[in-house]
Formats: sequence, C-alpha cells, structure tokens
Amino acid sequence: MSRYYSYINSAREIIAAYSGAEPFASHLKKQFAANKKFGSKDRKQIAQLCYSYFRLGKSLQQFTVEEKLLAGLFLCHRSSNDLLQHLKPEWNDVIETAFEKKLQLLNNEVHAAAVFPFTDALSAGIDVEAFALSHLQQPDLFLRIRPRRKETVVHQLKAADVPFQLQGDDTVVLPNTTKIEELIMLNKDAVVQDYSSQRVGVLLKNLPPQTFHPKPSVWDCCAASGGKSIMAKDILGDIDLTVSDVRESILLNLKKRFAEAGIKHYNSKVIDLSHSPFTIHYSPFDLIIADVPCSGSGTWGRTPEQLSFFKQESIETYSALQKKICFNASTKLKPGGYFLYITCSVFKKENEENVQWLQDELKLNLLKQELLIGYTQKADTMFAALLQKPA
Repeated sequence: MSRYYSYINSAREIIAAYSGAEPFASHLKKQFAANKKFGSKDRKQIAQLCYSYFRLGKSLQQFTVEEKLLAGLFLCHRSSNDLLQHLKPEWNDVIETAFEKKLQLLNNEVHAAAVFPFTDALSAGIDVEAFALSHLQQPDLFLRIRPRRKETVVHQLKAADVPFQLQGDDTVVLPNTTKIEELIMLNKDAVVQDYSSQRVGVLLKNLPPQTFHPKPSVWDCCAASGGKSIMAKDILGDIDLTVSDVRESILLNLKKRFAEAGIKHYNSKVIDLSHSPFTIHYSPFDLIIADVPCSGSGTWGRTPEQLSFFKQESIETYSALQKKICFNASTKLKPGGYFLYITCSVFKKENEENVQWLQDELKLNLLKQELLIGYTQKADTMFAALLQKPA
C-alpha cells in the first residue's frame, strides 16, 4: 500500500514543481532524472497519474490534489489499475463502464467549460462538449503509408502482432504507446502523421492539373520536421522543393528525416519570417505551404497541461505572428500560385479570421477552407485553407 501512496505523493510533487514554462514531458523527464529510485514501471504509473490530472483541466477545484489524481485516473482510463484497486476499489470495479456513468459517480462535476475554458474563442462548427471531453482520452498514433509501401508496412505490423487498423488507403491507426520505430522503417515506408494532418493532403490532390507542368516549385516556409514537405512530394511527385524554418536545429533534424525518406534534392535555409526583408533564392514559387506557429489548441489531447496553463491573450499574439509570416511569405508567390495556410488550432482568430485577412489585405482568392475535426476519431483537430494569387 505504501508504494501506491508513494506514487500519489511523487505525482503531487512533480505537478507542484511545474510552472508551465516548458512542455510537461520535458519537465517530467528532468524530474525522473533527478530521482533515480523509480523503475520504469513506477515512472509509467506516476506519468499516467500526472497526465490524467491535467486532462481534467480546471475541473474538480473542490477536490484535493490526491482526490483529483485518482478521479483523473478513473475517468481517463478503461482498464483495471492496481493503484485504484488499492486506494479506490469501488471505482476500479466499474472502470470499464460507460463514461457517462463514471461522470454520474462524480456527481457530473466534470463538464465542458471546466475542462476547456476557452469556448468563446472556438472556430465555428466545433461541438463544444464533444471537443472538450475528448481531452479526457489520449489520442491515437497515426501513420501515413508512403506510395507503394502499403504491403510492406502491413506485413511488418502483422509480423509484430501489433493491434492496428487501416483507415482508407494509406492511414494506419495504432495505440499511442506503440513503439513504432522498432517495427517499421520510419520515413522510408511510412511517416508518423496525425489523421487530420494527412487530410490536408486532399487540398493538394485537388490542385488543377496545370500546377504540375512544368515541375512545380514548392516552398514549405515553416517546415519544422518536414512532414508536410514529404506529403507534398508524395502527392505532387517531382517537385522543386525549398524548406525553411527559423530554427537551425530543426532543419538539422529535417535533414536526417529527409535522408531516411529518400529526399536528396532540395534547398534549405534558416529564415525568420516574422521579420523582413529576407532573401530566398529559387523564388517565386508555384505553391507556398505555411503551416504556421500557433496555439496548438487542436493538439492539447497530446499536451493536456495546456488546459491549465494556456493564457487566452496568447491567441491574439499568435494571430499577429501568423499575419506577419503570411505577409512576408506571400511576397514570394507567383501570380496564379497557390498559398496553403495550415494551423493545428481550434481558435477562430487563428483560423477563419486570418483567412479573411489573407483575402482582404493580401488579395488572395479563397478556393477552399476546412476545419479538420479530429476529436471524434481520437485525432488532432486542425484547420486548412487553400488560396490563390490572382494571375
């Protein structure tokens, strides 16, 4: 029994020491590194307690930290747990029951506005309750199978006896804890890419055929680890690719990933698009992909600490940054070229309102915009809009 109280106390101390200044995963790693007494099983249980606590957002304020830790463990999981069995056996006995009945046991104290308190800022079309309560479960892991690699990936997953589902032609759904890097050739055969992020590719598939001739020039201007670039190459074929990011270290990671993906010929440059002027060769471009820095609010199922630490005034800060980036990047777009705007945000100021600004201020024509809802499928929620510069 003392071992389970030790888990509770450790989780409480780790949470109390967290300020929100860095991702909780980084904080947790440092805490475990500073305290070597915990084995891997212990660390897993403590981490599970902490993340379940954060998934509740600002719910259960009247609970003690210990009570909230246990309530989070109960609500966020569906399988029997030794810790609950020893400290709250009446909850463990019904842990597999429907979520609604679990809420009733807690007197329905966990509700949408307490879990996700920024509902007035949401984009149109979001089911507030379904979205907010989706944070109480961990999203799945998604793979995008690369062209002509489906048979290989499926064979490897079956050989490893890993539970998975195929969704459409090239999407694989796996439990989030799957150590996929041990099972397949990542980036060569398939890339880790959320389902909603994969759906952005539909906008590229629907580009008019003339975009492909001659070889289109594509600039991924906020490239990060290069996932959108790999997808663009897989969809559009032979492209003249340029990637940039404000962080040199990120581009070094991208270089490694591109090598694994077999992408050898591309241009790379460190650029801070929040400032101008800047120089970039090989412009202007037929297509600019702007997967802009954002609040990440559509991905908080993976980083639930943000439910407690995010400040609503940051939305305006992100929106202003996105406008600067888009304004500067758009100067390198060919007449008749396409501008693909992407966020992993659920906030209208980062989404629809910025797309309206792109039309009003930059005079781009909107071809299609879509809120890519993922919370009904244990995936991220994203936003994408395809615009075109007048010829």
